[in-house]
Amino acid sequence: MSTTQLFFACSQYAAATVTAAIRAGLFGPRSEHRRILVATDRSTLPEIGTPLDRMPGFEALRPEFDDICSWNDFIQPFHPADWSPREQDTLLWERALRRAWNLGRGPVEIACESIQGNPSKAVVKIFTDSPVHVYADGLMSYGPTRNKIDPQLGTRIERLLYLDLVPGLRPLLLTEFGVDTEIVPTATFAQVLAELSDAAEDSGHSSEGFPALLLGQYLSAIDVLTADEEQQLHIRMLQGAARLGHRYINFKPHPSAPLSWSRALEVEADRLDVDFRVLDSPVLAEVHYQRLRPALVVGCFSTALLTASTLYGLPVARCGTDVLLGRLAPYQNSNRVPVTIADALLPDLEDLPAVKSWSFSKACQTQEALTDLVSAVGFSMQPSIYPSLRPVAEGYLSRHLNGHTWRYFSRPRLTRLGLPGSAPARLAFISRNSGVRRVVRRARSLNRAILSRD
Repeated sequence: MSTTQLFFACSQYAAATVTAAIRAGLFGPRSEHRRILVATDRSTLPEIGTPLDRMPGFEALRPEFDDICSWNDFIQPFHPADWSPREQDTLLWERALRRAWNLGRGPVEIACESIQGNPSKAVVKIFTDSPVHVYADGLMSYGPTRNKIDPQLGTRIERLLYLDLVPGLRPLLLTEFGVDTEIVPTATFAQVLAELSDAAEDSGHSSEGFPALLLGQYLSAIDVLTADEEQQLHIRMLQGAARLGHRYINFKPHPSAPLSWSRALEVEADRLDVDFRVLDSPVLAEVHYQRLRPALVVGCFSTALLTASTLYGLPVARCGTDVLLGRLAPYQNSNRVPVTIADALLPDLEDLPAVKSWSFSKACQTQEALTDLVSAVGFSMQPSIYPSLRPVAEGYLSRHLNGHTWRYFSRPRLTRLGLPGSAPARLAFISRNSGVRRVVRRARSLNRAILSRD
């Protein structure tokens, strides 16, 4: 009896990742499996979005799958980011799902993204006996597991598949269960992206020279920045690219971002006297890399910054990571490791000499320090899940904690964990005293008010 493999994908990038894994033979021979791509749209209003299987270039990915199913359609009117079945209903949902997708009674394997968010969380509850393969299509895999996972689920996870975006850096995700890790071959992934680019329709690229490309992420949607702050971040990117001498600048906004942000950038571009275009076609940034060959790629902590440098050898620069490191709350926010990696590895857009002299090969020469930094941050985020990392964290903090690396840590957090950099014992009560914290917040508020009047 053949096994049915369900590949859940929330984005074209995720679908390209699992397609590369299949082509590399990481999911066994085609003859022994029925493969279904389960498309999911987790955006706020999926009803007005473009379904994954109708995005430009999808036909390049289609041949690897026997069927395409929609998770949104199956669970409607519920939203895929929120819905998960009640424990007592899982058997009913399994029967309904097997009937709707013609799964029969045979074995089912699940390949999904973040195991602690829906729809992954929902489907592993429905198929309670199925083995699970987690694949990571970005920098999140290098960080710790967000929360403690039920051991009954953790022991079902057979492996973590990930892209080698930072060569030599090993994922921390799910290591508490001894989950094996496998790299999705970079060459295979690059070939899938090339085919996707060839199949995608022309997206209105500028033919003028080699432009700088700015990447939007829609960080205000996850409450990291306000909408105004994110708009200002994009303007900083534009100004920084212009200061570096780029006269042709393209902006790839997040698909769900407000149109007003692009208009604000157009106004600033006119003031700076640069040729500015918005690339609003729903294609991956990597498609633009292949067609534009940008002279510089600028973003905050987007995974696309690492694919630009690792896969295509393009110059990159980060902008705004210093602000985000101070804003992410709580400290164990799952975006912290991706922001840390971008900040530690990539040059600051506003440091012009650093941008001009930076190369990915030179940055990777400090691999051991980056590995220890990520381990120290990971332990500080989730000490109860990764107690074995305490010696690494203590060693890193003892040797490397300075004016620059403090941005990756929080003194109250270090104090709570008894790590180097803690507040002196006689002052440690401050971080735990609500009255003192209230006075500090009031003082900061007054200080900001005074500065704004100046």
